[in-house]
Amino acid sequence: MPEFEIEEKGLKSVNVVEERKELYDYQQSDIDAIFDRLENAKPNFHLLYQLPTGGGKTVIFSEIVRRYLKNNDKKVVVLTHRIELCKQTSKMLKGFDVKNKIINSKVKELPDQDEYSCFVAMVETLKNRINDEKLQLDNVGLVIIDEAHYNSFRKLLSSFTNAFILGVTATPLSSNVKLPMNENYDELVVGDTIKSLITNGFLAKATTYSYDVGLTSLKVGINGDYTVKSSDELYSNMAMQEKLLHAYTEKSLGKKTLIFNNGINTSLYVYETFKEAGYPIRHLDNTSTADERKDILTWFKKTPDAILTSVGILTTGFDEPTVETIILNRATKSLTLYFQMIGRGSRKLANKNNFTIIDLGNNAARFGLWDQSIDWQHIFKQPEFYLDNLRDDTEIETHFKYVMPAELRAKFAKTADVDFDVDEHHKDIIANNLRSKVVLERSLEQHANMCIDNSEELVDAKKLAKELEGDVEWRMKKYASCLSHCSKNYKEWLIEDYNIKLMLLIGKKFRASL
Repeated sequence: MPEFEIEEKGLKSVNVVEERKELYDYQQSDIDAIFDRLENAKPNFHLLYQLPTGGGKTVIFSEIVRRYLKNNDKKVVVLTHRIELCKQTSKMLKGFDVKNKIINSKVKELPDQDEYSCFVAMVETLKNRINDEKLQLDNVGLVIIDEAHYNSFRKLLSSFTNAFILGVTATPLSSNVKLPMNENYDELVVGDTIKSLITNGFLAKATTYSYDVGLTSLKVGINGDYTVKSSDELYSNMAMQEKLLHAYTEKSLGKKTLIFNNGINTSLYVYETFKEAGYPIRHLDNTSTADERKDILTWFKKTPDAILTSVGILTTGFDEPTVETIILNRATKSLTLYFQMIGRGSRKLANKNNFTIIDLGNNAARFGLWDQSIDWQHIFKQPEFYLDNLRDDTEIETHFKYVMPAELRAKFAKTADVDFDVDEHHKDIIANNLRSKVVLERSLEQHANMCIDNSEELVDAKKLAKELEGDVEWRMKKYASCLSHCSKNYKEWLIEDYNIKLMLLIGKKFRASL
């Protein structure tokens, strides 16, 4: 794999020519399937090809370009949405003996067009040149669209009405639900699965650790995903910072770790939290200068236990195979982004067969585990049905279970069972025609006994009661959900009233035991 350095808005490959890549059986099989359509379909057929991140999409379409040019007297255009992908693609094509020219912002005209059979272009740049009538690509027979789920490519399809269009993506789900991919593509060819690529030794195996996070405070923006502002408010608070630090020390201590956030403020808080804890960490976002990015990524590559906290810059066009842990310190409703983030850790090395995923956004509960089977044909044909049936945050949170932190659990060592299933108790009192508040009475009884059994003095018992804040909030939240349609003020009152009653009950029980 090539190393990376930085340029104005991203990463760029070191100036070396890619070596010709060996094609694996599954890649060759997919190439044959694509050529079957290419050779037998109508000239303006639009084909979409899906293959997981790390499966070698660039290798595959580079071989397709080489083979197409060998057998056809027409030209090929490869479209990307980011400049660093242009450069990486151009170098890969050269490795397949395909002479190509990059059409970037510096290219205003193409007087040397006849010298090239393949062009690699940024969508916006090519669109502007065509609209300005300063550039016309002649005799194009094949257009390949990398990261085809982005809708920016739609702008150029009308410029290649007689060409075969091949879109390539890991997730054939449009970034805009109102512009489904089945409107622009006639057929989807599905490549090997993540599970198969793992089994056959092409991708590292992931172990996912999910930490329950309440997301009801998050707001969804016009793009269909959670807003940066609401994410910053949630993930910047002290409780979430402590949860993140705990998750890292529990599951990733000493491992090279990449943390994804939804806001710059959150990432900066993460940086300060880990720095104060004494861990090696750097922060990177799209406002960093070229020199800063180069320095940070060089440091990240060379430092075995490096932690890099980032925002929206390393999901595509970045490849650091030595990453051992991916932390999703954010929630997303984008299936594509979910796979892109995790894909940064899936590269396999001689000494790396596994990697860790730490999920702090209920993403695995929403989309399923990274290597779980997905019916891409169904998603391609009925994207709205798929999106409408994703589990929402309220449903996900009903399955949460409060787990008392180990340090706190040790303070209640004399109590055999500290768990309390509010839902089960509520079902029981309904079945027995009892009042709902009996659930609270049973919970208070257990909490009071826990505090008394593990204390010598009344003052110590009341101190323990105050440490049950998280457990109390959790129980009251579950109780309120059983009642349904409770206002925020009522929920807050429930917690306050419960704590008062708990202190009174502890005092009453303690005095009765004297």
